[in-house]
Amino acid sequence: MTLTIEKTFDWDVFVARYWDRRPVLYKQAGVVPFDEAEVFEAAVLGSRPPHPLAVPGNAQILVERRQQTRPRDYLPELTDRSLGGYERRMADRLRGQRYALVVHRFHSFSHPLWTRAQRFYAGLWERVGQPSHSVGSSMFHGSYEHSPVGVHQDRFATFMFCVRGAKRMRFWAERPWSDPVHTVLDYQPYLASSFVAEVEPGDLLYWPSRYYHVGESGGEAPATSVNVGIPRREHRPYYEIKDLFRGTVPAASAPLFSQDAGPGGRLSGELPAALAGSVDAFMELLSQDRFAARATELALEVRTAGGFWPTQRPAEFRPLGDGTPVRGCAPLLAAPGDGARGYAANGNVSSGAATAQALAVLDRLNAGETVRVGDLPVPQRDEVRHLLQELESFRAVTRTDTD
Repeated sequence: MTLTIEKTFDWDVFVARYWDRRPVLYKQAGVVPFDEAEVFEAAVLGSRPPHPLAVPGNAQILVERRQQTRPRDYLPELTDRSLGGYERRMADRLRGQRYALVVHRFHSFSHPLWTRAQRFYAGLWERVGQPSHSVGSSMFHGSYEHSPVGVHQDRFATFMFCVRGAKRMRFWAERPWSDPVHTVLDYQPYLASSFVAEVEPGDLLYWPSRYYHVGESGGEAPATSVNVGIPRREHRPYYEIKDLFRGTVPAASAPLFSQDAGPGGRLSGELPAALAGSVDAFMELLSQDRFAARATELALEVRTAGGFWPTQRPAEFRPLGDGTPVRGCAPLLAAPGDGARGYAANGNVSSGAATAQALAVLDRLNAGETVRVGDLPVPQRDEVRHLLQELESFRAVTRTDTD
């Protein structure tokens, strides 16, 4: 099989020819929504260690295939000033050894980067539907010989945006080995059945979830890409259940499914203590109908985040005067129903409910109107002021020039 190369990008053509079908490489098609400077800043924020002796849970740093459990000075710093500065420091620090830095949940560390990606993928959601579960994103940087996990298959359809340096992706349409393993580090015996994509800055590479693949170095110099993964296979209700429980059930971190073998390896017929506690808590919450509110909250998060949540944490509230004009800069959504209810924007849900009168302001902002607290009836002003301040903390409204 050979790789298809396109020079222009169109969502209709992409969906008809390539979506869930086969890989395609878009060469210099002007569709990479990521700025190198923003990628560097997000990499710095996304790799901050929780304390000096630990690598954060969403990041990995490897040196010559060896996973590093302590950050030392291997992680990017603002004092590096750029990806190029980080590369030079690592070259001196490692004396030519190859390294890899991977940062997961990458979009959550840069609101501008997230916003640009959200706008780009809106075109795909219009044609295939927005995913019901979060799209994943990861940054891959380094001079590593090949992907740390070797040849593998994901449950995601992947868009790889090359930001810096040259990368090579190698693909197999079918699993090239017969051994009962999921990944292979030594894949030299299977090269003959593979095909490659050479990717440069400004290129976009797409491949469906069923393809086995491995990333390779395109040279000795480090390279940087941002990968966006859209869930397509093996989606389990477990993911939704975990999200539904999060923040409501103290025992939700316990395994949802487990086997408690009795004497002779037979199942005892009784639930393990941790699972029994979770079930009891679940039944209690069902009796209180508390999951209805949690399900609504999750739906608002996913719908308003454009597939990419979580976003950055809300900012601090700022004082808002009666005469300050405010306009919307992101879609605003209220929970369904009548009366007081919650609202959301950019994947963030309100801390409380607002009355129907206050929520009417959302319609005006969505229509492009400018709103001033002082123009509203006096009884509504304090409530709407809080609503606008919270939406501003969600980065969903902005203040315009005052008169």
